[in-house]
Amino acid sequence: MAAKSSIEWTEATWNPLTGCTKVSPGCSNCYAERLSKRLKAMGNPNYSRGFQISTHPNSLELPLRWKRPSKIFVNSMSDLFHEDIPDDYIFQVFEVMGKAYWHQFQLLTKRSERLQALNHKLQWMPNIWMGVSVENDDYSHRVNHLQSTDAHLKFLSIEPLLGNIHDLNLDNLDWVIVGGESGPKSRPVKDSCVQKRVPFFFKQWGGVNRKKTGRELEGRVWDEMPLIPTPVTLITT
Repeated sequence: MAAKSSIEWTEATWNPLTGCTKVSPGCSNCYAERLSKRLKAMGNPNYSRGFQISTHPNSLELPLRWKRPSKIFVNSMSDLFHEDIPDDYIFQVFEVMGKAYWHQFQLLTKRSERLQALNHKLQWMPNIWMGVSVENDDYSHRVNHLQSTDAHLKFLSIEPLLGNIHDLNLDNLDWVIVGGESGPKSRPVKDSCVQKRVPFFFKQWGGVNRKKTGRELEGRVWDEMPLIPTPVTLITT
């Protein structure tokens, strides 16, 4: 099985590619960039190029070997829809996810334009969760791009929350994660989720000592998860 993840909303990670480049303010303090430098120093061969974009075909079929059903965060150390990743490699990742139907695969991107452009070429199986990251109002257009796709389960990661997000459109969305802020700005998002009955996951308050600030919001921990789509079974006669 893949190494257990410390990310609160997933169980494991799978990185058939690593490395990325900054595309918006939410990338400024990228944890993956810091971690990749440490892994390079430790001699991990997948990080020999540091945080430069690198594909790892030898890792493509790993999920097929993991027999225990798990929630798997795909490319926690990269962005599958980065402009330097060939279309064919993205298709290969989707093919593996479809074959490993017993897992739930969670993808996040800040490059929603490319996600939207490739949408009709992707094999959207029910076990693939597609999300976009939104850090403030300037990037709320990513939500519209996500909503236009054929993904069975769509979610938002509002982390790090760097500013106000007004009139968040939650139509056709199944889950919202919030985290990394330093004040009570998440409450309008939480209230919108409750009103729209969209599962809400509050990851953490952020700051230097995240464990000290805790995960409670308005007196409780919000660990809601989306309803998993039921696989479609074809009946032939």
